[in-house]
Amino acid sequence: MNHQQQAKNKLWKFSPIPNIEESNFNKILERFYDMGVEGLTRENTQNAMDGRLLDFNGPVILTIKTGSIKKSDIPGIDEIIDRIICLEGRNSYTKETIKHMRNKINQEEVRYISFEDYNTRGLTGARNGQSGSLSDTWGIYAYNKGVHFEESDSAVETSRGGSHGVGKIASNAASDINLMYFANCDEHGDKHLGGTVQLIEHVFEDHCYRSTGYFTDIEYLDDNKSKFYPYVNKFHRVFEKSTRGLKIIIPFLRDEFDSEEDIIKSICDSFFVSILQGKLEVNVNDEKITRDTLEQYVKNSRYYNQDITEAKKEFTPLYVDTYLSETPQDLIVSDGLKDYHFHLYFRYDEEIPKGRVAIVRTIGMKVEDFKVTGNVNKPFNAVIIGNAEEDAYLKSLENESHTKLSSEHIKDPLLKKHAKRFINNLSKEIAKIIEEAIKKNNPTDGLMNTKDILYVVETQFKKDLSDTLGTVMVSNGRPVVKASTNVPKKKKQERKKNEKEQDPPKKKRDPLKRQKRQDTENGTEIEEQRREKYSAHPDMVERIILGNKEVLRFDLAKSEQITNETSCDISLSIIDGMGVEYPNEFKINDNYSNVVDLNSGIAYNISDNVIKDVRITQGVAELQLELKDSYNKSLKFVYYVEV
Repeated sequence: MNHQQQAKNKLWKFSPIPNIEESNFNKILERFYDMGVEGLTRENTQNAMDGRLLDFNGPVILTIKTGSIKKSDIPGIDEIIDRIICLEGRNSYTKETIKHMRNKINQEEVRYISFEDYNTRGLTGARNGQSGSLSDTWGIYAYNKGVHFEESDSAVETSRGGSHGVGKIASNAASDINLMYFANCDEHGDKHLGGTVQLIEHVFEDHCYRSTGYFTDIEYLDDNKSKFYPYVNKFHRVFEKSTRGLKIIIPFLRDEFDSEEDIIKSICDSFFVSILQGKLEVNVNDEKITRDTLEQYVKNSRYYNQDITEAKKEFTPLYVDTYLSETPQDLIVSDGLKDYHFHLYFRYDEEIPKGRVAIVRTIGMKVEDFKVTGNVNKPFNAVIIGNAEEDAYLKSLENESHTKLSSEHIKDPLLKKHAKRFINNLSKEIAKIIEEAIKKNNPTDGLMNTKDILYVVETQFKKDLSDTLGTVMVSNGRPVVKASTNVPKKKKQERKKNEKEQDPPKKKRDPLKRQKRQDTENGTEIEEQRREKYSAHPDMVERIILGNKEVLRFDLAKSEQITNETSCDISLSIIDGMGVEYPNEFKINDNYSNVVDLNSGIAYNISDNVIKDVRITQGVAELQLELKDSYNKSLKFVYYVEV
């Protein structure tokens, strides 16, 4: 029997190659594996919605089932096992992966997950097999990697979720042996079964083969060419698809993907808008997620933490409330060439700890939890949805896994430039709305002239602070002068009738007092020759936060001790409302991305948690600090000046 006849008799087909050149598994497998259940359900749900019936106004219905199946009932599994046994790893990663595969193939009963859609078109042209025609979606889905079918109707194509052609491999990544099947029933009622397995290039029965195997029949043509044709579906009921549409079956389901709770959450996280709009219904085993039941899952503590103050990583309950309760407002974002118009559902709530924006495509799929630059810790929540034109642009900005807007994958320099500008402007426009909401919810009494005053500390806080803090703090942190909180203040003495008998007025104390140290060798006091460190009285420091920037102004002219200094070092420590200091708790580099001179823009160096060589001009030092997302704007500080 020749090689072609041997291949014809096998259910799985691997293309022969002259030599092994690639010894690694497909890198996209690892990417989708890292995305977990969310990546798996997202890709297959998106595929179902992309395949919706165009003349049908009802919802796409997706049924997700998990269960167990005998290994012997999996079509062609013995051939896959034989291939896995022959795999040879050439680095630590492939060796470990192959070992894991070999451990899993010894099971007699394996777990599986299936995704079956209804009210969908299914794949077309299965009878034509590997035709190469763009209208035969079976051939594209079954046999082409990195290619996705494009709708002839541009409006329909724009609304589709897929665009990169890599999502099909998400199903392989969910299997311990990178195995998946797809059952199809088309408009003619034809039922076929296909499948793929992702291995590595390998030697089998003295021949070298490519890494990808196809569950398919083959016809050999003249000139040493061949063509794939699908099998008519007469296999186990788990692989059956009797109504029009597509069914994905993934045997050897990984343990970490086998969680009904996580599957339900991932559906709610990515498709809450589709479900609320009545475009999608999902059945997960016996659980039904529809527009009437979605809130039952989102507001269930089994799935989501219901404490709004703890919404720091999961935002779906907030998104659903925002989308259902807020009236959308118009948001215009430019990429530098044209304006894009969005509907923004915006909610301001002081209890919300982290501000995020759900960017949603018109298909109803959330792209990402967008972080507005400089506003990630602001108390808001928002959902943004565009129209068809905006949807097309967002689609062009999505990364391969449809989980983030990015310009990194865009090759054209001009398009890349405008994509970056759009993403930056998206942050800026939403930031304006956030700032407006903050002002509206935190009104000030009267007008404040901020020309010379950068930041005003509450009078009582400054009074308490000055009573509690020492005037001088030496380098080792030992206080020299400190107000005692245990000594009651003296009552004011009655004014003496004779002005001559009054005590002479006390000289105003310098807010920065130079410190002398004790010489430990001879016990005599000497003038400290090295730099001295002083705590700054609150009256000397003015502070304001504007967006993602903080401005500090030190009026050092109030101190007679450093009138001739032209530079200084500045450091800071956190204090609480009682004036208790927490030295070394606050790290400058962890909270500020850069520190510059406000007037010249010259960047200052930061060493040992100290801002070095800050310029003093006419007794004033002014700094501008750019905040990182992790910065807590509610912190209070005591500042130190070292000269």
